[in-house]
Amino acid sequence: MLLNAARSQLIVVDMQARLMPALLDGEAILPRVKTLLRAADRLGVPVTATEQYPQGLGSTVPEILDAFPLDTVILPKTSFSSAGDPAVAARVSTLRGAGRDQIVICGAEAHVCVLQTALDFKTTGMEIFVVGDAVSSRAASSLSAACARLLHAGCHWVTTEMVVFEWLGKAGTDDFRALSALLK
Repeated sequence: MLLNAARSQLIVVDMQARLMPALLDGEAILPRVKTLLRAADRLGVPVTATEQYPQGLGSTVPEILDAFPLDTVILPKTSFSSAGDPAVAARVSTLRGAGRDQIVICGAEAHVCVLQTALDFKTTGMEIFVVGDAVSSRAASSLSAACARLLHAGCHWVTTEMVVFEWLGKAGTDDFRALSALLK
């Protein structure tokens, strides 16, 4: 199944100040998440961001915060799964009611909050796409275990370029010209 921008919503999970420095290649995922955010903004894909216990882990890192589209909804949570938070679940459900049944997920940590979010929303019948080059964990073994488990559960493991090019659908458009520079 290919992604479709009109059917997609993007969830950015816990890209927070105290968590990012602990991640394996945490700095490397920042530009990819920003690319996803710019593509979502350009193509009208709604963005939901979560912050796990922001009183303890801080708010979203400035590089990502500054890249959020203006209509991004940022929601605090204490459950590891974003689906376990009533406000996040309601937002996803509302967007699903508007035909957005594909969830693209990026963020941290792949084996905890990203994994639990993906698996929980998968059980509701949503199509789940985890952006493998825009997620991280503290250890490589945790990242690979998350990938294996998500694939086994029927989630899609994709890359930033896959998401953007599938959302675009074709070359030769103003959107393609605007976004293709981000992928070089």
